[in-house]
Amino acid sequence: MKGKYALMLALQTYNYELTLLNNYVQQCSECFELLQAKLDALCRYIVYEGNHSIWDEWGHLQEIDALGNQLRITSNQALCSLEKFQCQRLLEQQDSMSEYLARLSAEVKQEIPKFHLQSNSRILFIGSGALPISPLILCRETGAEVLCVDIDREAVYFGTRIAESLGMHKKVRFIGTYEEGLDYIRQATHIFIASLVEGKVELLEMLKSELPGDAIVVLRYGNGLKSLFNYPFEQNMATGWKMTPLIRQDSFYDTAILTFRSSLVEEVYDR
Repeated sequence: MKGKYALMLALQTYNYELTLLNNYVQQCSECFELLQAKLDALCRYIVYEGNHSIWDEWGHLQEIDALGNQLRITSNQALCSLEKFQCQRLLEQQDSMSEYLARLSAEVKQEIPKFHLQSNSRILFIGSGALPISPLILCRETGAEVLCVDIDREAVYFGTRIAESLGMHKKVRFIGTYEEGLDYIRQATHIFIASLVEGKVELLEMLKSELPGDAIVVLRYGNGLKSLFNYPFEQNMATGWKMTPLIRQDSFYDTAILTFRSSLVEEVYDR
């Protein structure tokens, strides 16, 4: 029983402190350092192996689930604010890389070999964010063309500015609506869906009628303790898709490869 209340206390404390910091950064830019440190601490909490057993025991309770859902909303708001701030710093040539972004960069590089990306690949990245580390790394490491979609207009603006500053704007482009990306979807070889995208099931339903039959969907998500930062996704939600999870305990999100052709999934996974 002690573990239950320790978990509740941790979730409430992270949510309370991140809520305060979300307000503080609107008044004082120096507080972004405090926000960054708190988000990094949450990442460490999520990947710490001992916390997963506590969540497995108590995470199914309604009060724990409610606290976890609220923390995910708060942490996502904090991350969006932090990414926009760090974009501005990068554009001003004041380098700043939080533990979260450094970890994300490393994980993207580790995942690339699983996806059979080539220089002639065409990637649609849904939910790229204001600081589009993943799309930029995918392009830089493989030479593939990337079209990024984000419904946050500021994210589109900052993403475009970052790509321009890196001289990658011809290969990595940004748009603000799914409708604008429909024609691109029909030519895409890979679709990436970010872990912070909530409507994953609805997106997959839309892709069924638009996506080429041999294309790969790379879905990021987070179940269990990882749902404190990421939107969850269960295998039974992928109706009509072949889903191959790529789960790593030391990662703060999980990844799955989805396709209509099971043979293609096995080919990509075995490479």
